[in-house]
Formats: sequence, C-alpha cells, structure tokens
Amino acid sequence: MKIIFAGSPQFAVPAFLSILEKYGVCAVLTQPDRPLGRKQILTPTPVKAAALERGVPVYAFDKVRNHIDEIKALGADLMITCAYGQILPKALLDIFPLGVWNLHASLLPKFRGASPVESAILAGESHTGITVMKTEEELDSGDILLVKRCEIGDRTCGELKEQLSRLAAEAAVEGISYIQQGNLLLLMQDEAKVSLCKKIKKEDAKIDFNGIAPDICRIIKAYSPEPAAFCYLNGQVLNIFNAQVGVDEDGTAGEVIKADKRGIVVKCSQGSLVLTSLQLAGGKKMAAADFVNGRKIKAGDILE
Repeated sequence: MKIIFAGSPQFAVPAFLSILEKYGVCAVLTQPDRPLGRKQILTPTPVKAAALERGVPVYAFDKVRNHIDEIKALGADLMITCAYGQILPKALLDIFPLGVWNLHASLLPKFRGASPVESAILAGESHTGITVMKTEEELDSGDILLVKRCEIGDRTCGELKEQLSRLAAEAAVEGISYIQQGNLLLLMQDEAKVSLCKKIKKEDAKIDFNGIAPDICRIIKAYSPEPAAFCYLNGQVLNIFNAQVGVDEDGTAGEVIKADKRGIVVKCSQGSLVLTSLQLAGGKKMAAADFVNGRKIKAGDILE
C-alpha cells in the first residue's frame, strides 16, 4: 500500500512520522516555502523539513490543482491529509483507489473550517478531539471513520494543539489499519448540527474588558500563543498569553486592581481576571511576577 501524506504545520508532523514508521510514505505534499521572522528568511514547512530529513520526496506545489497528473504518476493507493492548507479538487480525490482521508481537529460536524481548536475553546466546549473523515469536495463534510476525544480543561490553544497533534498521530495509524482491512463502518455527519469557523485575524483577538471575566478568559486562551489576545497599556500593545478567572473586585472595567508576584488582577464588567503571562510589543514574553518586578505595570493602570 503506497501512501501520500499532505500536511504543512508542526501540528501535522507527529501524524506524518507515525504513518512513516508504521506504513511508509511514498511522498509528501506541503505548502511552498514562506518568508518567516523579522529577516523574512525563506523557510520550509515543518512537515517538509521532517520529510527531507528522512529522505521522503516532497512536492511543495503553490496550487495543487495544477499538478494532478504529477501526483497520479506516483501511483499511491491512499492519501492522508492533516492541516495541508489547500482545497483538494475532485480530480485529485478520484486518483486514490482507497480514498483521501483527513485528520480534522474537532468533533465533527462541529467547527468545520480553518480554526476548530480556537473555536472550541471560545465556545466553552468541555471536549474536542480528532475526527478521521473521508474527504469530499465540500469543506469537512465527509463521512466519519473514527473519533479520538480529549478534554479541553484549562489549556491554552497552544497546549491543546500539542495534545491533539499526538491524538492525530494515533488516529492516523488506527484509521489506516481499518482502511487496509476494508473495515469501513462510516458514520454520516448530521447536517443539522454543523457549525463553521473562520480563519482568525489579529483584530479578532482584541480584548474588551467590558465583557464578563469567563468570556474574556476564553478569548485569551483561544488565541494563545498566536495571534495573541491583546489590549493597550499606556498606548502600547500588550499581548496576554494566559489568565485565570478571579474573584469579583471593586473598580472600573480595565482597571488594574492588584499587581504583585501572584498575578495581575484586572477588573471586568463582571468579575475579574488574573493575568499570568504577558508581553509588551517589542519586548519579551514574561510571567506576571517578572512583569511586575520590571515595574511595567502597577495598580491603578488602565488596560484598554
């Protein structure tokens, strides 16, 4: 059985490595190299880097739909995708005798689209997971092969993605075993329960302390580490990476009530938040205690 793996970010690397070790991978599809960092250095995707390191052929097509014949010539039976980053046309889906299967980071049919992990946190879901589904032309609409669940708990998006990335690796190997055996008991998605999620922009992460503390806390966790929830302190952008809901405090929304080594307490319209990890634009990410020790913030300051 010849398998192509299509994926791009670090999230997809464990799945690629698990499939490679268990079944082998004849080729990798990934996004083209992109300029990254302040110096805009042309950088391969993490999946490409992992594949090249292990001698797996890589195809970094800008538009995969223009390369159907090249992919068909590889003679693969099956393709597994995980955060590849391109829409697959029907002509590509039809190439593979055993189909194309996607590792999607939500409990489908909830949170189809580009930001399923962030959206699950924002919605206050207690659980999320990885769904292995048959890829169809319509976005994330295919029949479900298997699901791996995990608790969201108090995790930030970054922490939750690490857990889901490991789950995706387990789900990929298990799913391929079912496909190989022809043991395909598929579950249709309930279209009445579909929810969609959009690509995230930096402006989505702006904090309004006129909201209630639990909602703002979810915003902070959903957008950590990127694009990072933010507000303004004395006219400077202040990125906030983690927080906890605190007790109710007297004060006005956005006011810093306390600032000490235990955290930075900010009043919301209802309740308060204890900020624990933050960064002034252009500075280093710091724990609250270090931020306070550097006298970057004090009681009475207003976050806007």
